[in-house]
Amino acid sequence: MKMRAIARGLILALTLSPVMMGTGFAQSGPLRIEVTDGVIEPLPIAVPSFVAENAAAKNLAEEISRVVVSDLVGSGLFREVPREAHIANVTNFDAAVRYADWKAINAQGLVTGAVSVQGKRVIVKFRLFDVFSDKPLGDGLQFAGSTDAWRRMAHKVADAAYSRITGEGPYFDSRVVFVSEAGPKGQRQKRLAVMDYDGANVQYLTDSTSIVLGPRFSPTGDRVLYTSYETGSPRIYALDVASVSRRVLDSQAATLSFSPRFAPDGDTVVFSRSQNGNSDIYTMSVRGGAQKRLTSSPAIDTGPSYSPDGKQIVFESDRSGNQQIYVMPAGGGEPKRISFGAGRYGTPVWSPRGDYIAFTKQNKGRFHIGVMRTDGSEERLLTSSFLDEGPTWAPNGRVIMFMRETSGANGTSSLYSVDLTGRNLKRVPTPLGASDPAWSPLQK
Repeated sequence: MKMRAIARGLILALTLSPVMMGTGFAQSGPLRIEVTDGVIEPLPIAVPSFVAENAAAKNLAEEISRVVVSDLVGSGLFREVPREAHIANVTNFDAAVRYADWKAINAQGLVTGAVSVQGKRVIVKFRLFDVFSDKPLGDGLQFAGSTDAWRRMAHKVADAAYSRITGEGPYFDSRVVFVSEAGPKGQRQKRLAVMDYDGANVQYLTDSTSIVLGPRFSPTGDRVLYTSYETGSPRIYALDVASVSRRVLDSQAATLSFSPRFAPDGDTVVFSRSQNGNSDIYTMSVRGGAQKRLTSSPAIDTGPSYSPDGKQIVFESDRSGNQQIYVMPAGGGEPKRISFGAGRYGTPVWSPRGDYIAFTKQNKGRFHIGVMRTDGSEERLLTSSFLDEGPTWAPNGRVIMFMRETSGANGTSSLYSVDLTGRNLKRVPTPLGASDPAWSPLQK
């Protein structure tokens, strides 16, 4: 019953409108990202080493500035002006910016920062400048937290810079829950793990004594739903991320429950149940109690995902003869098929912006991650490989993470991300093999 047998991908046609270009561009004039027919010319940005305002902050200041660079460059929308090209040195956070020095090296944006450490607390200050307009882009900001959370401070700085320049929502200060895989292909040990969006700070949430699948974050990021085979049959569990405590949500006899996902309210869970060889979609309260059946057909209905407003559910079904994508009201009702291209479609996931549905597509021996509008129009494929599947959206709805498996008897699974242009494809580092990623909302 593994949902991996349902892969289908489509490429989303990213239309970068003036809205996406963002208010930051309108305010600053020359500071902008040029987009022509989906081809992005990365914005040259300078990020000098952050100023260490006391001796205890010396190492952290450099580390934080490098993470900021990694975040911005990794988005595919920016390129770093190398530090060896810098003419000006930033040694005082409050000093006036010498714009001519940054113009001379063709930096369009400038990020400056300062770091101080007081005991076990780190304080990070940040400013962003539009070099060609000779002015700051927005007010300065300050972030504070424990020294153990210094990477979060860096992600917050990068998020602020990214959002001001693009007008898009942030996504760097987020986490990903996934299935960590070890061992040979036919005998994989699988356990839940969580990490920063960029692969740092991996923490394991379960042991490797049983197979786990399909983790999904709650809308507040404090809980995870997943499927476990520890009893021999698939059962749905809810896990508290902070305490790593868990409980069974559904364990009815003679049934198989899997593919759970939270509703936007965080109180309702939609999932698939197989009974007597037939799979349908149900909902239940995360606190337990009565369950509601939403579909009733001889087909296999699975992979449900709510729209951001909670009014609709997208899911996959073979009721037409092969796997396709359908949308129905959240309370049940007649489903409407929205996928009509060649091949099979599955693992649909509604974008947090509500504008697209990501999916896996299988066609002519290849797997793809793709996107389409919520009515099935503008289908576009973003990736193509031996096996790509299981898309999950970044909190801003502009980046997708997924699993890619290599071919052969010793094939391995890894996590990759791709933006909506399909051009910024990159591997997300993990200590071991990895699959089934699920992106969290922004951290609070």
